[in-house]
Amino acid sequence: MIKEVDVAELASLGTVPLIDVREPDEYSAGHVRGAVLVPLGTIPSADLSGFRGSTLYVICKSGGRSMRACEFLADAGFDVVNIAGGTMAWVASGREVVEGSSPS
Repeated sequence: MIKEVDVAELASLGTVPLIDVREPDEYSAGHVRGAVLVPLGTIPSADLSGFRGSTLYVICKSGGRSMRACEFLADAGFDVVNIAGGTMAWVASGREVVEGSSPS
């Protein structure tokens, strides 16, 4: 079973390891500050070794792609948490998003 948190809980955690599995154009249009872009299609080959040993939070547009990424990463031995509602819920809650290709 994959753990999930909503955007309010994510915001309350402060800075956490967060990957955004949307496509580059979606990410550039607006993402959660600090989220690192790792498109879903690249997850199997991505070097995520730097995240081992910590809980990795995964976000997408609405929660579907991030859940698939979480399932794959959990099977690979990562401790993962899906962000329920994704970036759409983050925006709908009035929280800040960052535009561009940089995490911050």
